[in-house]
Amino acid sequence: MDRRSLIKNAGIAGVLAAGIAPAVHAQATVRWRLASSFPKSLDTIFGTAEVFAKSVSDMTGGKFQISVHAGGELMPAFGVVDGVQNASVEMAHTAPYYFYGKDPTFCLGCAVPFGMNTRQQNAWMYEGNGLKLMRAFYAKYNIINLPGGNTGAQMGGWFRKEIKSVADLKGLKFRTNPFAGKVLEPFGVIPQSIPGADLYPALEKGTLDGLEWVGPYDDQKLGFNKIAPFYYYPGWWEGGPELDFYINTKAWEGLSGEYKAIVEAAAAHANITMTAKYDAKNPVALKQLVGSGTKLRPFSQDVMNAAFKSAQQIYSDLNNSNPEWKKIYGDWSKFLADQNAWFRYTEGTFDRFMQQQKL
Repeated sequence: MDRRSLIKNAGIAGVLAAGIAPAVHAQATVRWRLASSFPKSLDTIFGTAEVFAKSVSDMTGGKFQISVHAGGELMPAFGVVDGVQNASVEMAHTAPYYFYGKDPTFCLGCAVPFGMNTRQQNAWMYEGNGLKLMRAFYAKYNIINLPGGNTGAQMGGWFRKEIKSVADLKGLKFRTNPFAGKVLEPFGVIPQSIPGADLYPALEKGTLDGLEWVGPYDDQKLGFNKIAPFYYYPGWWEGGPELDFYINTKAWEGLSGEYKAIVEAAAAHANITMTAKYDAKNPVALKQLVGSGTKLRPFSQDVMNAAFKSAQQIYSDLNNSNPEWKKIYGDWSKFLADQNAWFRYTEGTFDRFMQQQKL
């Protein structure tokens, strides 16, 4: 097996254990900047870019350095696509669904309402047609994408009042991702798109009546429970949202084959690490939140059914109006249908049984 294949297939742990780093010392020194869409206070999402950068440095013996910059440091949190496209920075770390306004097709590379869970999203990207299809779409933005983390299924968010039915959503100023906002608009919700660093002040001042971010660990750190007592689940708009590393095409093409393989290996390591962190930290944080008075509530079947119907209508409309969306959505939806048919016999049945047991 040649060195490049070993790097690509062994993963970071195997690469470092095998002592590959010294072999790339002959490569030229490379320095990149990475613009994150997230604040430094979140060691999960922002920290995933740091995990990635450290892995690249470790595997190149320090010859490839990537400095990681929080949202707003080099450019606005939602300006990173423009930054990478225009080569203001070599790369970014972000959630693709933030860019619904550029084209809803971005969201298929992240999460859409009632879409894939984390494992299904990874399967579509790595073993299905996801990476190939999204790369073709991103080409017009001068972007090469690599999966860069997944939060797992998210919570439905924090509310000042109870949401018992669709009628309770009317007039609500609610921060969520842009696609979920479109699904909620028919119910009178006023969607807001606000970066993570600005959420607590907006909720505190009453600019927002409710918001969703990720889940218990991050939400507790950001303090939303101090203002909004009701915590709803599930976040049906993101059952397995993928974060991405966006790399400027020219910067990517300027790398050697070995450096490209190292970047891919480091991204895959970061992708797994983010999910593992959330799965480890969320249960503890949720217990603490409930223990301190948070009122945990499920969305009613009324809300879930209405939202599902609204989402399907949007997908139908996009299929009729957006050729880019239609080309990818057809493959995505077939893959999801097959995955759900499989998961119902295995993961779903096993999980339901285990969740009823006392361990």
